[in-house]
Amino acid sequence: MAKNKTTETEVDVFNFIESYVDNNQKKADSHKLIELMSEWSGFEPKMWGPTIIGFGSYHYKYASGHEGDAPLLGFSPRKTQFSLYVYSKTEKSDTLLKDLGKFKMGKACIYFKKLTDLNIPIVEKLSIETITYLNEHHECACRN
Repeated sequence: MAKNKTTETEVDVFNFIESYVDNNQKKADSHKLIELMSEWSGFEPKMWGPTIIGFGSYHYKYASGHEGDAPLLGFSPRKTQFSLYVYSKTEKSDTLLKDLGKFKMGKACIYFKKLTDLNIPIVEKLSIETITYLNEHHECACRN
C-alpha cells in the first residue's frame, strides 16, 4: 500500500499562512476561515500535508482496502484560488450548493477566489452536513 501524502503534521498553521500566502486579502480570508471552521467543528486548526489546514479528523477505509485519516473540514489557500473541503455527497449538500455563491466544483472540493464570493451561512450548513455525514459513515473524532 502507498503511504498517504496528506497526513497531519506539526507545522504551525499561522507560520504557514505568513510564509506561504502572498497577499493580504488571502491572509485575512485564511484567518477568518480558521475562526469559522474552529467554531463549526469544535477543533483547532492543524496542518495536513504541506498546504491543507484541517479541523478534526476521521478514518476512512475503501472497499479496495486502502485506508487512512483525513480532516473533517479543511481548506488550502493555494496560489490561484482557495480549495475548500466542506462537501459531502448528500442530497442536502447538493441543494445547498445552489446558494453558495461564486465557485467551481471539483470532485469533492470547492474552489473560490475570495471569501466574499461565498455565502458564509451556506458554508456553515455545508460544514455541519459534512460533519454529520462523516460521523454516520466513518470512525470520527466528531463523536461525543
